[in-house]
Amino acid sequence: MNIYIVIPAHNEEDYIALMVESIANQTYLPKKVVVVNDNSTDNTTEIISKFTGKYDWIKCINIISSTSHIPGSKVIRAFNQGLETLDDHYDIICKFDADIILPDNYLEKLVALFTADKKIGIAGGLAFIENDGNWVYETVSSKDHVRGPFKAYRKDCFKQIEGLKESIGWDTADVLLAQYYGWKVKTDKSLHVKHLKPTGKSYQENTKFLFGEALHKMRYGFILTFLSAFKSGINKGSFSYFFNTLKGYFKAKSKNVECIVTEDQGVFIRKLRWRNIVEKIF
Repeated sequence: MNIYIVIPAHNEEDYIALMVESIANQTYLPKKVVVVNDNSTDNTTEIISKFTGKYDWIKCINIISSTSHIPGSKVIRAFNQGLETLDDHYDIICKFDADIILPDNYLEKLVALFTADKKIGIAGGLAFIENDGNWVYETVSSKDHVRGPFKAYRKDCFKQIEGLKESIGWDTADVLLAQYYGWKVKTDKSLHVKHLKPTGKSYQENTKFLFGEALHKMRYGFILTFLSAFKSGINKGSFSYFFNTLKGYFKAKSKNVECIVTEDQGVFIRKLRWRNIVEKIF
């Protein structure tokens, strides 16, 4: 299988070398890697150039965008610009963040998953973060959810979901849409990816309402939004997170913010979410 990888990078001088080295050390190498240097003001550019000079299958493009870290839109806009530079001769397209370290067999194991089951559309491992010198599971989502920092897509699935949405909530919408079209989403729990910059570390105060906005954009409806916000608030030990998620949802709804899924897809998403809730209860 031909694997193409796009890596958005904004001021990642502390991590990018470790990330790209982990790709170069893979037991199954990708055909092409594009690092999208997104308006970096640190030494990211110089670090990337060392790898592009060493490996002919790695290239870098430089783009100019906002310096603020807006969840969803900024990183996917960079990803899409990198994707535009690639041809269509891939079997698997990967969106990887610049602040992860992949296990050496990551791509080999993903190829095995995609090869074994033709209905798997999205696959990935699990994220681990460092805590007092130990690497522990990053408990921000279910272990059955393929996380945004290290996602791999079968080409047919990627095309059918029409790529990645330049919006908060893209990394939930993609797996929901994949299931809408009959694809499976698979995590290989033996693949432990080191996440060097824990989720939300660089998010800003003005993003606190965006998660509620994402639920509106995916047509969750109020009850599912309430339950999702309540669960996340408990997991984070934060009532303000629960409150801000609901506030973000109602703000988006009152402003008629455009959704990123169709009405039919929204019906499917709500039914799927309710089915998952019932299965967990019973």
